[in-house]
Amino acid sequence: MTTQTGPETRITRKFAELKAEGRAGLVTFLTAGDPTPELSEEIILEIAAAGADLIEIGMPFSDPMADGPAIQASSLRALKAGMTLPKTLDIVRAFRKRDNDTPIVLMGYYNPIYIYGVDRFLADAKEAGVDGLIVVDLPPEEEGELCLPAIKAGINFIYLTAPTTDDARLPKVVRHASGFVYYVSITGITGTKSADAGDVAASVARIRRHTDLPVAVGFGIKTPDQAAAIARVSDAAVVGSALVGIIAENRDPSGLPLPDTKDKVLDLVKALAAGVRAARD
Repeated sequence: MTTQTGPETRITRKFAELKAEGRAGLVTFLTAGDPTPELSEEIILEIAAAGADLIEIGMPFSDPMADGPAIQASSLRALKAGMTLPKTLDIVRAFRKRDNDTPIVLMGYYNPIYIYGVDRFLADAKEAGVDGLIVVDLPPEEEGELCLPAIKAGINFIYLTAPTTDDARLPKVVRHASGFVYYVSITGITGTKSADAGDVAASVARIRRHTDLPVAVGFGIKTPDQAAAIARVSDAAVVGSALVGIIAENRDPSGLPLPDTKDKVLDLVKALAAGVRAARD
């Protein structure tokens, strides 16, 4: 088994707190700048108070190949609204002015980081208050590109595993992973299927034979009941497409958000958090 390594961050502290409380966490995902930079920041600033234990913020990219239609569309909306990687970091800075405890993970693709400059990006991300990175198109074989530099900079690097990640592959995936392991509970792209808690339980148990890192489970979790079912068999449930879908559905004909969009997103977060917290009562 690989013992957890890497820097201590808000992520590692949060999972230690969750373990002490005897419950799983809720991880929420939203794309920075969707539907507008202003409303995106407002929602993210309030999402922890609504019940998110960890926050994933998507870095908009023009070709998000691992994401389903909902998150692909959110990236395009954000880019069209003028969102950039520096502005994404500004949202993190704004969040840190009011919350210095909730972990923030940036999730996305390597190309925008490469163009920004790896060293500059890591320095700016650390300064802004980023705790972890998920870069879906950088496998362990490319760990020198960003994973190892991120760890050196004091930022957790989180790897994805999937139902197709076998026991020969898992040790390579978790060798330098830190913070937590993100288990993709279904094959395919985000937001298109629902996770089966029984299958997830067996897969999480298998991952835990290879690492003592917490295991967060995402893809296919859309309702409070589904989040609760996953929370019973993992260390955290990750919800993204369902939240992004609310934003997509609550826009006027010109594409601008309706007045109650933020409230609807936060209401779902509250319901998801209640489900996760009740899972082990």
